Order: sequence, then C-alpha cells, then structure tokens
Amino acid sequence: MSSYQPIIGLEVHIELSTKSKMFCWCSADYFGTDPNTHTCPICLGLPGAMPKANELAIKFAQKLGLALNCQVQLSSKFDRKNYFYPDLAKGFQISQYDLPFSGKGHLEIDTSTGRRAIEITRAHLEEDTGKLTHAVVEGEKVTLIDFNRSGVPLMEVVSEPQMNSAEEAKTYAQKLQQIVRYLEISDADMEKGSMRIEPNVSLRKAGGKSLPGYKVELKNINSFKFAQAAIEYEIKRQAEILNRQEVPTQETRGWNEQKSQTISQRTKELAHDYRYFPEPDLVPFVFDQNYFDEIKRGIPELPDKKTERFIREYQLSAYDVEILTRDKNTANYFEEALRVGKKFEIPTKHIANVIINKKPDIEKVLPAELIEGIVSARKAASIGQDELERIMREVLDKNPKAIEDYKKGKENAIMFLTGQIVKAASGKVDAKKVTFLLKERLK
Repeated sequence: MSSYQPIIGLEVHIELSTKSKMFCWCSADYFGTDPNTHTCPICLGLPGAMPKANELAIKFAQKLGLALNCQVQLSSKFDRKNYFYPDLAKGFQISQYDLPFSGKGHLEIDTSTGRRAIEITRAHLEEDTGKLTHAVVEGEKVTLIDFNRSGVPLMEVVSEPQMNSAEEAKTYAQKLQQIVRYLEISDADMEKGSMRIEPNVSLRKAGGKSLPGYKVELKNINSFKFAQAAIEYEIKRQAEILNRQEVPTQETRGWNEQKSQTISQRTKELAHDYRYFPEPDLVPFVFDQNYFDEIKRGIPELPDKKTERFIREYQLSAYDVEILTRDKNTANYFEEALRVGKKFEIPTKHIANVIINKKPDIEKVLPAELIEGIVSARKAASIGQDELERIMREVLDKNPKAIEDYKKGKENAIMFLTGQIVKAASGKVDAKKVTFLLKERLK
C-alpha cells in the first residue's frame, strides 16, 4: 500500500433550497411527499413544454462560487447533456458544460500535515434527476420511478484530483457542507439526499508526478462515513490490481454498505459521450460587476473568518472555537449569550463551556434563559457556599453508586442526588440550582 499514492477528486452535488424547481413552477419541497405529485409538463419533458430558469437558484449558485473563491463568469449558458437517463423523463439533462456560472477556485482545509488549499475546477448548476426504487411487485422485480425530485436545482462542485487520503476527502466534503449551510442556500442534509458525494479515485507510484491513466468514480454516496469507507476500500482494491501488474478498469462503481465494498455499475463515460450542445430553449446569460458586487454584500461571515475572529476577540482555544463555529446558529447563539452575560460579568470561557458541555437546545432555550440559569447557579454557590459545598461533598461521598450510574447515562441518578442534597440542606436550596451544580461537578 505504501508504494502507491492515492489521487482523489470529489464531485459534490448539492440541492438548492428554492421554493420551486430549476426550470418550472413545481414545488421543490418534495421530501416525504407522495410519489409523482410534484410534476408538470415541463419537468416531465412533455412535447411543447418550455423551461424557464429559476433566478434565485442562479444567484445561490453564484453566491457559492464567490464563497469558494471561484472566478464567476460574466457570461454563461445552459447545455443539454444527452445520455439515457431512466430517471429524467425527457431523456437528457439541462446542465452546464463549457461556460459554467463559476470557474476556477479553491477551498482551504486542515490536514494532518497542515492547512492546504484544494483547487476547485468548476461549480455549475443543473437539474436533479428523479428517484429509482427497485422493488418486488406480485413476485416480479420492478423499478419504480418517482419524478418529484426531477428538476430540483442542483449544484455540482468539482475539485481537482489533489486529495491524497480518504480523511482529506472527508474533511473537504464536511467543510463544503459547512459553507453551504452558512450561506443558507441548502440544508445539505445527506440523509435526505440533498447532498451527495462522488469521489474519483486512482493510484500512482509513490513519488510520481503525473496523473494515472485511469480513474474510478464512486457514485452517489450519502454519508461522510460511507464516503471515507468507500475510498479506503477502493484504494486497497486498486493497489491489489496494480500489484498484479494490471491496470484498474475506468468505471463507475457504487458503495454497498451491507457488504462494505464497492460494486461495478458501468464503464466510465467521457465528456464526448454526452454530446453536449447549448440548450436551445434557454437564452444565454450576461452579468455585470455591479450584479456580483450585490451578491457579495449578501455573503455572511464564513467559517474561517468567524473562527479567526472568535480566537482573536474572545481568547478561546482553537478546540472550543471549532465546536462553537461548526454551525452558524450555534455561533450566533454563543455571541448573543455573551451579550446578555456581559451585564452579569459572566466570563466568556464559562459561557462557552456551558454551551459546549451542556449542549442546550438552542431552538427552545433562549440565550437569556441560558444566562439566567448560570446566574442562578452562581447565586446558589455564593449564598452559604461553604455549607453547600460541605453538604454536596457528604452526599457524594455516601453515594458512589449514584455517581457511577449518572456517568453511565442514567438521568434518574442526578435527581436522586439532588433530592438528597436538598433534604440535607432542609430545603433551603433550589433543586434546579443544585442539579446544575452537580452536572458541572460530575461532567
């Protein structure tokens, strides 16, 4: 294995969170709905139906391009990608070929050898396909098609083949998902299929400089865990083939999670196999710099900048900041809690610890309520602090089994300990405050 170097590129597909589909007015909110209920003559490709481009989807695509440091194009167009698609009723896909909305860019990731920039080849916009379900009906194997997803706006972000391990590829995909969520252009939920990963994997001799003469595409992987496992399996499989002095077949393979292995699906197509030509039913696009300046103004503070600012302004560790900024809503919640907590002189580190360790439900617990809990706990500790500490110590010393049970995840144990302390204090302490202090001590 060590005699080969993995060469990995990623194609990441991201469904955009628009209300309607890419080229028609059908609702794009299809998840969980009855099959084939979000369709119309346009997304079903019926004769005479004319597509119209979704303006918001285009702006979302360009916003992502700018966030990925891409060269956004002043002129662009859609193309027809001709291929037999059983899950696209019209038999071709409206995509982009030579004039995508965004060209060369880069995304910085942290690796085991330090931070490095992974170059992005292009970020283009297209329509998603329908969903195929293989089933057995009345004893016969059949394939069922649901066209609800067909036509949903789909971004494809294509990287250069510059990653050298499954871990790097996973980190890149996670960083891309984080940026997309910060931009609020997609939920990028892999379980729902609104973000899918397609790694391209090949191997070359260690120390080599040229790209291998083949590549294997791993199709439609819907979790970071499976993507990493699929790449690692493929590296091992290809190394065994190369060790036999053979060359791996250039093909498309799928990931079988039950067998934990990749499975051959078809030989890999080349660009000329798709017979691209400009989409005749959609006019080309022309943009000016003022248009892009307006989009730039709508880009929020992105993860890297927010991380740098949190470390600089709040004097927190990189570890703490990474957790707090992993999700934009959590980062905003932390800063609002800081604003409220400042009135009560609560240390920044303490607020960060409570959010990181207690993991409050930020959808239900307001920042002000979180601070109120912290203030109440501090008051409990400051009023008769020595006596409360003595009682807590005695109760904990007498109940090691309850402590052990709580650390094993039994919440009833903390309620038992709280009751014992309140009882020993003759009811002169607030149970909620005691529970809070106990959790702080036993974490």
